[in-house]
Amino acid sequence: MILCSGEALIDMIPAPTADGPDGFVPHPGGAVFNTAIALGRLGVRAGMLTGLSTDMFGRQLAESLKASHVDTSLVIQSGRPTTLAFVRLVDGHATYCFFDENSAGRMLMPGDMPKLPQEVSALFFGGISLASEPCADAYAALLDREATDRAVMIDPNIRPRFIKDIARYRARLDRMVAQADLVKVSDEDLNWLLPDPLSLSEKVSILLERGPSVLILTRGGEGATGYLANGGEVHVPAVRARISDTVGAGDTFNAGVLAKLSELGRLTKPELAALPPDVLQQAMAHGAKVAAVTVSRSGANPPWAGEL
Repeated sequence: MILCSGEALIDMIPAPTADGPDGFVPHPGGAVFNTAIALGRLGVRAGMLTGLSTDMFGRQLAESLKASHVDTSLVIQSGRPTTLAFVRLVDGHATYCFFDENSAGRMLMPGDMPKLPQEVSALFFGGISLASEPCADAYAALLDREATDRAVMIDPNIRPRFIKDIARYRARLDRMVAQADLVKVSDEDLNWLLPDPLSLSEKVSILLERGPSVLILTRGGEGATGYLANGGEVHVPAVRARISDTVGAGDTFNAGVLAKLSELGRLTKPELAALPPDVLQQAMAHGAKVAAVTVSRSGANPPWAGEL
């Protein structure tokens, strides 16, 4: 089972009302949640480790996970509120305003992290749960405990306005990246992580030197490039699609990559350390194909396997 560890929240998506001005419609979301949903819909055995509220939005999130066949046995429930992310869409691109104080997801502590069952073969981390404290420290502690035995993928999906203490965030993320087998970053993520006036390829080399076996760099409509620490570079173009919005596109890409690697029996630490370039390209092409379906729909609505 691939265990997605991180935030589950409600995206408040603008929608027209009968009176004219836009209202907001609650949609289940969050980068890590979206990846778990996409994995479940693609037929991969997936689980979710997060903090969920017992409020109406928390129940909506739990029901969505179960409807997409995501295991919720490791979800940690509390009476704290659900995180809300109000979304503003401009030409299909999303910006966010978060309401996250004292939330069920954010207030997880390192001591809350459960013992993982043996069936968990891989871990996925990412999103705002790596920036919000104290849960960021809880997920970092989980990775410290489990990184030697399970394959790890990280997509930091950096939102600079969400980071309160840049130095602490950088130190935590650097440590987690060093423990990861597969890291995916956008060009914006990479330029934030390494603001020096270097080329993207030079920055990729620096990040690979920190520990990952595989790094995937995404560049929106220009597609994605994969780099192997043991040598090799591959590229896949973005799949053309009629774009409704980009909400959840990167998260679905992650799920597509993980799903294909799992299907091919490559989602283990030894296999990722020796991954052939053609296998990485195959996994990335699957990620691009799955993401293209998501961007053609409103909100984060990944496809089911049968739709591909």
